[in-house]
Amino acid sequence: MPSASTEAPATTPGASAAPSASTDAPATTAPELLAPGRPGYRRMSFALFAAGVATFALLYSTQALLPAISAGLGVSASQASWTVSAATGALALCVLPLSALSERFGRRSMMTASLAVAVAVGLLVPFAPNIETLIALRAVQGAALAGLPASAMAFLAEEVRPKALVTAVGLFVAGNSVGGMSGRIVTGWAAQLWGWRVALGAVGLMAVACAVAFRLLVPRARNFTARSLSPRALARTVGGHLSDPLLLRLYAIGALFMTVFGGVYTVIGYRLVAEPFGLPQGLIGSVFLVYLVGTVSSSSSGKLVGRVGRRGALYLAVSTTAAGLLLSLADTMVAVVPGLVLITAGFFAGHAVASSAVSGTAKTGRAQASALYQSAYYLGSSAGGTLGAVAFHAGGWAATVGLGLLAVLGVVSITLYGTRAARIERLAAAPAR
Repeated sequence: MPSASTEAPATTPGASAAPSASTDAPATTAPELLAPGRPGYRRMSFALFAAGVATFALLYSTQALLPAISAGLGVSASQASWTVSAATGALALCVLPLSALSERFGRRSMMTASLAVAVAVGLLVPFAPNIETLIALRAVQGAALAGLPASAMAFLAEEVRPKALVTAVGLFVAGNSVGGMSGRIVTGWAAQLWGWRVALGAVGLMAVACAVAFRLLVPRARNFTARSLSPRALARTVGGHLSDPLLLRLYAIGALFMTVFGGVYTVIGYRLVAEPFGLPQGLIGSVFLVYLVGTVSSSSSGKLVGRVGRRGALYLAVSTTAAGLLLSLADTMVAVVPGLVLITAGFFAGHAVASSAVSGTAKTGRAQASALYQSAYYLGSSAGGTLGAVAFHAGGWAATVGLGLLAVLGVVSITLYGTRAARIERLAAAPAR
């Protein structure tokens, strides 16, 4: 998986440059790219880490609460699962158009607006009177959050040196894992003490703090050039990305990894609240401490790629995920917790490697390339959550694990195909002897 060969910011084909109408500074003739040790890199890292925390905390705020929501609103597991799937599905649908707006108004401006709207909706979610209203609000929240992931990836691709890109993306993904963990722990214990509505309110307040920290810390963009909005140019750019075999493979890998993750973590609460476990809501939320492993694996993905290459890192990530799925089949916490640790570590490492490869591979229209990855990624999450719940209802945890193993097999097949295609390409390019 080749990385970007130039440090210059990308230009969308067919889009004409326009004076910046955002708070992002115009591009300079000699781009100053951030790297570890250089001024602004640490602030940028902390800012996007905070944005990542808020994104996953809000997006998956109802996931650990699904058993409590089912009981409180008198709905089934599959109905309650739509409070997660609606948010991730709306994000998947809206990420591409909002990424196009970021080409005009700036990455930083789009990320700020997305967080502001999502946080505002998050403060309304606890007051939803029924499941229909709750699902609708969650869909709006997911749509608002759509402006953040792809804009963040494009921001990093434009502002960070290519050699530091995997590490920078890994730190953003690490923020995702911390947000997912802290949000679920907070909601778990708050729900046990005061109910699921208070739990959702607590996550909303946590997201407010993260949004404020992001805005105060995020540096001005130095290499962004505003572009006019042209549907025809956007269609050409998207068409170019969708005709790139490498990008298509990366999109499929992201979707399949997230299918595993979405299925496992949507259903795990129902499994642990039932026998033979019978855990209370607070302890179920504490199980999500395993997300700390994802923080480490995603932030370390740059070093892993440096040692074994991108494909080697993907093989390692998928093997770890599969081992975790198989281990989780045992009906004891001694096996389930290590199984979740392996699933989480494998998922976050694979996601960080695949998403950074998208940013590095796209030579033009990086925001749209990242947006397409995010669309595939969150469609995988939505499908995984819904199908995981259906599988669990039909055949228990073993059926959910079976779904995850099918997705893992898909990642292996795609990566093997990519390895073979790269080998054939190298042989064809080699000079004849």
